[in-house]
Amino acid sequence: MATLLVVEDSATEAKILTDCLHQSGFNVISVTTAEAAKAILEQKPIDAVLLDVVLPGQSGFGLCRELKNQQKTAHIPIIICSSKSERIDKNWGMRQGAAAYITKPIDPEEIVETVRQFINS
Repeated sequence: MATLLVVEDSATEAKILTDCLHQSGFNVISVTTAEAAKAILEQKPIDAVLLDVVLPGQSGFGLCRELKNQQKTAHIPIIICSSKSERIDKNWGMRQGAAAYITKPIDPEEIVETVRQFINS
């Protein structure tokens, strides 16, 4: 069973993401900051990261770029889930190394389908 890391500072959004992914058979770890995400990635094998852009401290864009530039985490697909829905935001997210960019409000089916594109669960 695949393990996903959700990095989302909104408790409501995190619950929606976590619930729909659990119901689809994924193990889910949820954190609220980029710093907490980096700590988890040091400790556990993660199959994919679902990442908000607007986070306290380091932004999701910055975390995505950092993870893609490190050998240990470069292979992990990152799916950005953000309310930032302008074309420039999507383009910037993809340039930082995201595998996909989904805008909020999220559609649970779209999230699960997108995750399954990038991992074998």
